[in-house]
Amino acid sequence: MAVVEELLRSESNGTISFGNHQLAQKAKKEDYEHEGDMYKVKTFHAMTKLEKNGLFLYESVPGTSVLNFSESAEGVSFTVEGEQDAQITIGLEDDSEYQVVVAGESIGTMKTNLSGKLNLSVELEGIGEVEVKLVKQA
Repeated sequence: MAVVEELLRSESNGTISFGNHQLAQKAKKEDYEHEGDMYKVKTFHAMTKLEKNGLFLYESVPGTSVLNFSESAEGVSFTVEGEQDAQITIGLEDDSEYQVVVAGESIGTMKTNLSGKLNLSVELEGIGEVEVKLVKQA
């Protein structure tokens, strides 16, 4: 597994990677600039949280490491790593439907709540890492 030792980093493909689910103590990195936006991450074994420009973007319980996180008008995609199954909340467009694909398989369409949050569970225990894609429906 490839945890993000620096807590938050820009990748050469324009995505970001963040979180370290192996930390015993809470750690955070603030005021990280990536493509004109400011990011803040808090992470450790029990929780990982990412904010963009002061707004909620990602949270997992327990903590996870996230690689190649990309967001666009079409949705969000990333690879998530962890030692245990995780409950993930993503900040998206409010009151919208998204096709959710986990490990290459569709798990159906889910609707965000009025604050734009979408909750999903991913099985990581014994697997290690899983690709997640949320595609906005027209």
